Amino acid sequence: MSSALRRSDDPRETGRGRLAGPPGVLRALAVFAAVRLAGVVVLVLVDAVAGRPFGMSLAHRWDSVWYLHIAEHGYGTRLRITASGAVQTDWAFFPLYPGLIRALRGLLPVTAGRAGLLIAWGSAALAAWGIYAIGHHLYGRRVATALVALWAVLPQSVVLGLAYTEPLFTACAAWSLYAVLRRRWPAAGSLALLAGLARPNGIAAAVAVAVTAVHEVVRQRGRASPGLLAGAVLGPLGWAGYVLWVGGRTGDLVHGYLQVQSAWNSHLDLSAGPLRFLESMPLRGSWVTYPVAVFVVVAGIVSFCRLYLDRAPLPLLVFAGVLLLLVVAVSGPFSCKPRFLLPAFPLLIPPARALARAWPSVPSPRARLLCGGLTAVSLVYGAYLASLAGQPL
Repeated sequence: MSSALRRSDDPRETGRGRLAGPPGVLRALAVFAAVRLAGVVVLVLVDAVAGRPFGMSLAHRWDSVWYLHIAEHGYGTRLRITASGAVQTDWAFFPLYPGLIRALRGLLPVTAGRAGLLIAWGSAALAAWGIYAIGHHLYGRRVATALVALWAVLPQSVVLGLAYTEPLFTACAAWSLYAVLRRRWPAAGSLALLAGLARPNGIAAAVAVAVTAVHEVVRQRGRASPGLLAGAVLGPLGWAGYVLWVGGRTGDLVHGYLQVQSAWNSHLDLSAGPLRFLESMPLRGSWVTYPVAVFVVVAGIVSFCRLYLDRAPLPLLVFAGVLLLLVVAVSGPFSCKPRFLLPAFPLLIPPARALARAWPSVPSPRARLLCGGLTAVSLVYGAYLASLAGQPL
């Protein structure tokens, strides 16, 4: 079935008439929570062995430091001068996550780090719920469960337990895409707006909503409901609004945000930067982090091709395609690219469907061993990535 708004063939498996809470979601969320809670425990233990303060790797490394500083002191209060002389400012970081941290601190007597973790963990659970809802709506319970389980054990899924923005972005994007699939256009646009306020690549959600809306207008021979138009218009407002605000602060409305990102060595170069990096990779960097990053990106490209050949719904294809394009075509630390692909959960649909077909109703010892092995690798590599690796996460 090639429709952009494809549903499961079995009406008992679609959960029609309900926005959320399809059968089996609690079990899938329990599996997800168990895996990611284990990841948090491993990180805490690694920090303790290394003599670091409690929760150091969870909330006070790499980008987390910038988000927490913005939450406590606002924008324009922190900059860093690199070895090349570039001035990196906090304007590169989008406002939704630090804004929520500040709001939560106003409600609860918690530190910024703890507020950031509470928001990230809650968002990760909401994201897993949204991913399950999409998988159940399209393919049924077993595929949905496999989809959430695979998302939980990705090599880069350690980020879901840190004070980072990927959980928040994925939650907004997943429920926006679910709303598109259910033709709830104002909700889809509003959630895409929030996704655009969460991360620079949040524009992918707005593009998915807009492209699907245009497809619907064409399919209906030019007829468009007010709700559909509202959703398409709302989607990009968050992302565009922040980019223009940064442009206004820098004095260059159109190019200001691009200049800010350029100082972070992030600019569109149509994959020339990544290719130059790959050429020199054997001569520098980690012998673990970079090969894993290359494997994840290549696997993402292969999975996207399979997703296209399987004629997946249009909004999922567009969303995953835009995220993948940004990973391939935008320069930046190559070790971060798997993290940028973490929200692209539709790329896991082909392996999730294959796993659901091969998985018996009662898992065999071999299947349990496979799942245990994937979980162990994810936890060990995640702890290394977040606590021990010298490359940016």
